Amino acid sequence: MTTILLSKMSVHSSGTLAKYISFIFLLLFVVVNLHSQASCDEIRRYVQTTDFGITYSSYNSDAITKVSFHQITDESYNTLYFAIVQFKSSYTEYIYQVDSNTQLSYSINYTSSAGEAFWDYIHPYRQVLGCAPDL
Repeated sequence: MTTILLSKMSVHSSGTLAKYISFIFLLLFVVVNLHSQASCDEIRRYVQTTDFGITYSSYNSDAITKVSFHQITDESYNTLYFAIVQFKSSYTEYIYQVDSNTQLSYSINYTSSAGEAFWDYIHPYRQVLGCAPDL
């Protein structure tokens, strides 16, 4: 089953709780349908054409060529966060749906080890879209 990570929301009333639950179900429905209708490459291309993103190149890494981070905000002002990773072994790009703080964590740590920063901050989200390679 496709899951999605949402930023933490505080719930103050039963009306807000009902809206929050409805939002989660709607978002899950959209993501499940998007995933079933679109290939990983189509999702990646959509994200790349919708948001230019910020790219972190890793010239000294043995594993990672570059990682770009993207934000997509829908018409209801819901923001989804993505990382697109290019590995040196294949130069293929893979998309991950990540949390809102992933870019900050990766950017702080990638200069000392892009591979380690990938394993610590991006790889844990490998099953969200199901688009990650088997590593």
